[in-house]
Amino acid sequence: MASQITSKKNPIGVLGAGSFGTAIANLLAENGEVLLYTRRPEVVDRILHEKRNVGQVMNQHVIPTTDLEMLCARCYLIFPSIPSDGFREVMKNSSPFLRPDHLLIHCTKGFDIRLDEGMTLLDKKTKLKPADINTMSSVIIQETNVKRVGCLSGPNLSKEIAGGQPAATVIASHFDEVVREGTMAIRSKRFQAYGSKDLLGVELGGVLKNSMALSAGIVGGMGYGQNSMAFLISRGLSEIVRLGKALGAEPESFLGLAGIGDLIATCTSPLSRNYTVGYRLAQGETLDNIIATSTEVAEGIKTVSICKKLADSLDIRLPIISITYEILFNEMSVQEGLKYLMEYRKGSDIDFL
Repeated sequence: MASQITSKKNPIGVLGAGSFGTAIANLLAENGEVLLYTRRPEVVDRILHEKRNVGQVMNQHVIPTTDLEMLCARCYLIFPSIPSDGFREVMKNSSPFLRPDHLLIHCTKGFDIRLDEGMTLLDKKTKLKPADINTMSSVIIQETNVKRVGCLSGPNLSKEIAGGQPAATVIASHFDEVVREGTMAIRSKRFQAYGSKDLLGVELGGVLKNSMALSAGIVGGMGYGQNSMAFLISRGLSEIVRLGKALGAEPESFLGLAGIGDLIATCTSPLSRNYTVGYRLAQGETLDNIIATSTEVAEGIKTVSICKKLADSLDIRLPIISITYEILFNEMSVQEGLKYLMEYRKGSDIDFL
C-alpha cells in the first residue's frame, strides 16, 4: 500500500549542492525545511559554519547532509540536481533507499548517452540514434522503483535566482500530483511555476538550447549586436523544434518558458556557462583551454556533438548546430562559419510547425 506521507509534513530533498542545486534548495526553503545532499563533507561544514555555498548565502531552513539514506527516508518529494555525467551513478546509489511513493523532479539539463565500448561522445566516428540517448527522467525510471517523475526547466540562471530576482519555471510530468506537489513546494512571491504534461518536450527544451547558447556566445564574442542575436535565436528555435519533433516531443512545448524562454535567457546572458564558452572561442581561445580552466560543466559542448550526430542519423537539416560543431571539433574559424550561414539558401521562415 502506498504511503500517505505528503510533502506538507516532510522536508523537501535536493540532491546536489552545485550552483543550481543550491539555488533550488534556497527557493524551496522559503516554504519549509530542506535537506541538501552532497557527497563532500567539507561542503556540509562550510554551509553549517559559514552559512554560504558556491557564493550563495544559505537560507536557515536548508540542512546539508552526506546521508543519502536519511534524506530518502525523511523526504517524500526530492529534486535531483546532478550534472548529467554523474546522474545515473547518483540514482543507482539512491535506489536502495527510494520507495514507489516518492516523487522525483529533476533539474538536470542534459542527456545520458549509451555508447559502444571504447567510443566517446566527442569521437568523430561515433554515431548516435534516438535509442542511444536517455533523458534524466528515463534514467530515474531505469535505475529506481520510482514511477512518478518530473522535471523542472525554464529560464532559470542560478546567479539571478540566488540574487532574489523574479523568475519562473515549468514543472512537467505525466502525473498531476507531481506537478501539483512540485509547484506548491517551489512557488513563492519571487518565483512562479507553471505545469506541463509534455515531460519529454520540456526536458528536450532544456537540453537542446545549450547548443544554441554556445552559438550565441560566439556571436557575442565577435561583437555583433541584437539583429544578429535575434537571427540566431529565431533560426535556432526552428532547429530545436525540428529535432525535438523527430525525438517525439510536442512542438508547442518549445514555444513556452522551457523552450523559447530558456533559449532567450541563455543566449543573451554572460551568466550562462554555455554562452561563456562560445564567447571565449570567438575571442581566440582553444576549446581544450576553455575546458581546462572552467570550474563547472558547460553541457553545450556535449549537446552540440549529440545534436549533430542525431541530425546525421535522422537526416535532419540543422545548419547552425552543424556549423557550431565544425567550429568546436574540426577547427573551422568563426568567420568561415558565419559566411556559410549567411550564404545558406534552404528553408522558409516558419518551417517547423
